[in-house]
Order: sequence, then structure tokens, then C-alpha cells
Amino acid sequence: MRSSVLLLAASSVTASVLRAVNLPSSSFPSFHTLSLEDAIAGADLVNGPAELNSTNTQAPEAAVPMVMTSAAATCASNPNVRFEWRQFSTSDRLAFIAAIKCLMNKPPSGNFAPATNRYEDLARLHQMYMPNVHGNAKFLVWHRYYLWTFEQVLRDECGFNRAFPWWDETLDAGHFSASDMFTSPDYFGHLPGAVNGNPVCITSGAFAGLTAHIGPGSSNTPHCLSRSGDASLTAQCNSNFVNTCNSRTSYADMESCSEDGPHAYGHNGIGGVMADVSASPSDPIFWMHHTFVDHSFRIWQNYDPSSRTTSINGVDHNGNALTMDTTIYMGGIRPDITIGDIMNTLGGVSIGGVPFCYKYTY
Repeated sequence: MRSSVLLLAASSVTASVLRAVNLPSSSFPSFHTLSLEDAIAGADLVNGPAELNSTNTQAPEAAVPMVMTSAAATCASNPNVRFEWRQFSTSDRLAFIAAIKCLMNKPPSGNFAPATNRYEDLARLHQMYMPNVHGNAKFLVWHRYYLWTFEQVLRDECGFNRAFPWWDETLDAGHFSASDMFTSPDYFGHLPGAVNGNPVCITSGAFAGLTAHIGPGSSNTPHCLSRSGDASLTAQCNSNFVNTCNSRTSYADMESCSEDGPHAYGHNGIGGVMADVSASPSDPIFWMHHTFVDHSFRIWQNYDPSSRTTSINGVDHNGNALTMDTTIYMGGIRPDITIGDIMNTLGGVSIGGVPFCYKYTY
């Protein structure tokens, strides 16, 4: 009798996975990309190659802001440290995955319909804000706060009490699918290639059979978590491309290169749900990818911390100039803040009673 029940349960899970709607690649509005050659030539810049005049010489992560408030000094002496995935223990990895699944099993807040769980509240938030936080200079700073917000929600609502992980994609450029993040049965599930040009539903890993209710694009049609790995695209998440972007002195110029360069290639290279500009957070690997993006941003700041943590340039979606007083909204999940509050990850500014304070292992 027990074996019959188990067989029936297994059959139900399999049927659920098979019933998931697998949307074609054309359903997902992919990210705009900039080639490395065009980035080197400054093709994305308003004034062309004349703007490319930077030489970065300072060692990453060894740098600290020259002018520090008391909060920043306290933070710098004992920051939260984000550990690269390879440095993250098995126990910490499993706790991180479990916390994400915990959010998926919690009810939605009701503020982000049609989200069906708390995790999808965050995906819906990204979808709602997409036009305002992509394709313009607000991209990096908004996603920095979005990523931090996700971390705090995991801690407050699912008891996640470990260090936070980050992913050095330059070490896996061109062979993402070989990372144990995708090959281990305990983590994010496999990264298959496209079949007949279309993504494949994920049936392995902790998120096997996951149905996304946010997306594709601005619509909300239930569909399976799918991927279609393309090594030729993930190969662009390499050190040369990151360094090319970080060689630019202007924040807005660096942001343009980062967003349309390694960031975009990472999304498109994983494909499927991750290639959906609006609803890519529906794939939990989104957060790991954005730690890579934020790490690159922090390293750029470390080349000249006295100015790159205290000023900003560029314009938002509406053409308004960004300033340190520009407001960053998080849909009420966390308090509204200013760019100045989060420009320095070691600034220690209190946000909802929690210091904004972290660095990366390298």
C-alpha cells in the first residue's frame, strides 16, 4: 500500500512537471547587447571614443573611502562579507537554497497581484519597474538596492542567517553549465541547450518543475522555469569585458557598458526565463547573476572611492539627471531611500534599522 502511494505521488510530480507550459524563445523579450569590440570603441557613448580616458590602477577591495562618517567607520570595521560561491560551504549553500524555497512557500503580500507567493512579489516588483530601471543610468543603483532587499527578506521572513553568496562569472565564462550550481541536484537545476531553438523546462535541482506566474514580458501567463544555455553568449562574461567597462571614468559610461555587456550576455546566455527583461527574477539564478553585476560595480568604485561613492551622473528613464538625492523605490518591501544612501556599500546607513554594510571577498 505504501509503495503504491509513493508511486502515485511520484507520478503526480512527474505529471505536474510535464504539464508546465513551456513557452518558445520568442515569448521572452531578451536583453539588448553591446559587443566587446563596440565597447572598446566607445560605440555606446554619446560623444564616442573621446570619452574613453580612464586608467584604473588601484587594487580592488583593498580600497576604502577616503572620507568616512562614523557610521561608515563602524561598518568598515565589521562589514557583512559576501562569499564567492566556490568559497561558500555546502551547509551555507543549502541554507541559501532552502531560504529561497521558503519564500516560494509563503503567501503573497497581496500588493503585487498576480503574484502567487512571497517570492513572486519580488518578481512582480521587477516587472512593474522594468522600464524605469533598465536602459538608463538608474540600472546599477536600483538593482544594488533590489539585491540587498532580497537578502533582507530572506533573513527576516525565512530565517536565513548565513553570509550571502556571490558568483564570479569570469571564472565560468563560456562554460556556465559545468558549474556545480547547475550540475548538483541540490542547487539551481541544470542549464540545458536550446532544443529546436527553444528553451527547456527545468526538471532537476531544487526548483524542478517550478511554474512562474509573472511574465513573460509585461504579461502574466503561467509557464515553466526554462533555460536555453548558450556558451557563446556566456563567454562574454569575461574579465576582459568587465575590465573594459570598469576602465571608464564616468559612472554613466561604465553603467552603459556593464548593463549591455556582461550583464546582458549573462541573462541571454542562460536563456529562457532569464532572458526575459521584465520577469527574469522568476529564475532564482537571477540573484547570483546580479551579485556578479554588483561586484563589478563595487570594484569600479574602489578605483577612486573618494569620488565614486559620493557622486553620480547620467539620467533616468524620463531624462532627469541622477543626483545623490534621487529616490530609489522598492514598492514598499523596504523603505524608499536615496542613491546617496547606497552608493557606498560600506556607508553603514541605517535602512529600516539595518545598516547598509557589505563587501565582497575579493
